[in-house]
Parts: sequence; structure tokens; C-alpha cells
Amino acid sequence: MKPTLLLIALFLSFTALAQTPQRFPSVDKSPLDVSYYPSNYPIMKVQPGKVLEPLIARVIYSRPQKNGRNVFEELVENGKVWRLGANEATEVEFFREVRIGAKKIKKGRYTLYAIENDSTWTLILNTELDVWGAFKYNVQKDVVRVECPVLLTQEITETLTMVFEKNAEKAIQLVIAWDDRIVSLPISW
Repeated sequence: MKPTLLLIALFLSFTALAQTPQRFPSVDKSPLDVSYYPSNYPIMKVQPGKVLEPLIARVIYSRPQKNGRNVFEELVENGKVWRLGANEATEVEFFREVRIGAKKIKKGRYTLYAIENDSTWTLILNTELDVWGAFKYNVQKDVVRVECPVLLTQEITETLTMVFEKNAEKAIQLVIAWDDRIVSLPISW
């Protein structure tokens, strides 16, 4: 008798759970992504002998998609501060002191904004963290601003993409591509 009552109780519990509406959000249109230098650092870290360089940086950003739109006329306003992605402002973390332009940047987390123009983007590191968009952007919290040339390309990048690339012994660049534009932020140590 007791096993039967237990089975009935379990059945009723599972039935009630199945009928309870879920309170989880739907999948975001602009998924969150992470890029590291060195590339694939977390995967390499768990494989003996694969990490040949120390962890320098990572960027965490949402990846909006072009979806047939003209990105730099419809989505990103020329000459205005942009969160450099979608949703939360993009964040970059440095795991050691680095140099961007002539400025030394301390180890730590920063938001990364951009001001898009046709021939250059101003890339901005800022200390205000965990913010949505650029709605509360505060210029007084800027750490550095760097003018970076825009490379126009025939190859269209459908989804905003950021990757770190090595370009010298102690230098990398954060390459940002979307639509028909590529911009690179030089970083050294």
C-alpha cells in the first residue's frame, strides 16, 4: 500500500511541475560571447602543455546581427557613443598591466565603448561596469580614448565579431568586425 501511495504522490508532483509555467527568458537575439588572448585559453588551460603564453585579455560582448539592415545608418549612430555591441555594454578585462596608445592601463575590468565615424572609430575604455547600453555613459570615468582607422571591406560580417590577434612579441590587437568595417585596437605590454 505504501509503495502505491508513494508512486501516486510522485506522479502528482511531476504532473504539477509539468503544468507550472516556466519563468525563464527566451533566447536573446544578440547572444553573449567571449574572446580571449591567447585564443581558447580556458580549453587550453585544462590540457597539459597547451598553454604557451599567459592570459592577457578577454572581451565579453553581445553579438547583434545585420539581418539585412544597413548597420552604420540604421543601428549605430555616427558620432555618438555606442556600447560596441548589444544589450549590456561590452567589457574587456586585462590580466596584467597593458598599454593602449601612450596610456598604461592597470590590470582589471573596463567597459569598452566606441564612437563610430566613416574613417575612424574612437575606442574608449571606461571604469563604469555592469551597465546596460550607453544610456548612462559618463565621460568622466574614461580611462583612455584611442582613434583607430576603419578598414572598409567587400566581405560582409553578418554578426558583430571580436577576436584578439597577436601582431608582435609583446603586442596584440582587438579586431572588431561588423558589416563592411574592421577596426583594430592595439594593445601592448
